[in-house]
Amino acid sequence: MNNSDLSGLDDKRYGLLKNTKRVWAIGSIHGEIKNLRSIHKKLISKFTSGDKLVYLGNYFGDHGSNIETFDEMLKARRQIMSLPEVFMPDDFVYLRGAREEMFFKLLQLQFAPNPVEVMDWLLDHGIASSLTAYGENEKNARAIARQGTMSLTRWTTGVRRNIQKFPGHMELTNSLKRACFTHDGKLLLVHACIDESRPLTMQKDQFWWDNGSFGNINKKFSGFTKVIRGYDHKNGGVDLDNDYTATIDGGCGRGGQLYAVCFSSVGDVLDQISS
Repeated sequence: MNNSDLSGLDDKRYGLLKNTKRVWAIGSIHGEIKNLRSIHKKLISKFTSGDKLVYLGNYFGDHGSNIETFDEMLKARRQIMSLPEVFMPDDFVYLRGAREEMFFKLLQLQFAPNPVEVMDWLLDHGIASSLTAYGENEKNARAIARQGTMSLTRWTTGVRRNIQKFPGHMELTNSLKRACFTHDGKLLLVHACIDESRPLTMQKDQFWWDNGSFGNINKKFSGFTKVIRGYDHKNGGVDLDNDYTATIDGGCGRGGQLYAVCFSSVGDVLDQISS
């Protein structure tokens, strides 16, 4: 894959890492604020010129520290950008995980042809904790979905207004990317999975929902040297030994630790830290 193949991708959907020397990638956090603070403390001391930082999704969890998690991510960015080396906003990329994809769909629920079914599915799959963080609750959400488009529109507008009460949260939510890659086409970073039979631009929900075959990838996908993911639905642990893939989900939020792994521009593991 050459640069011209990548240049036409929508930069609102995909993150592009330019002039990359090293990439630090952080696995799924799931609202574990103490683990995230521990990772940031260790990582910032190792961050050097030419480094990039990519968060691989699933920031919110079920443990009541969701607001603090976003705040900590924003704080870490400010700290890194205050270092003596020069860092730019494009040096940081935040991917949309399964949790964030569900929340995105929730905020657009008034456009769904079957909002009741969608709301029930979202709540049954853990979105209630995200609502609680921004002042809503599951009971009210289920009731609103049954009251028609106008009521649902007012409700989603209210949720957005609640998000805006927290500095930087709406901007961060709106900046989440489907995936990101290095400018030379060597590294692709995703949340959970890819479908090898589809090109990058046709992945759609494959980024968020694991098809179970990620560990079986035994060749380059679309010319990328390595595909790096931050969430394994099977909770199989960190796996950095495969030639064409890497998984850095240490089970944070599910009894495990949070990991950050540093990759060279061609996908070699240079460093790793855990909480």
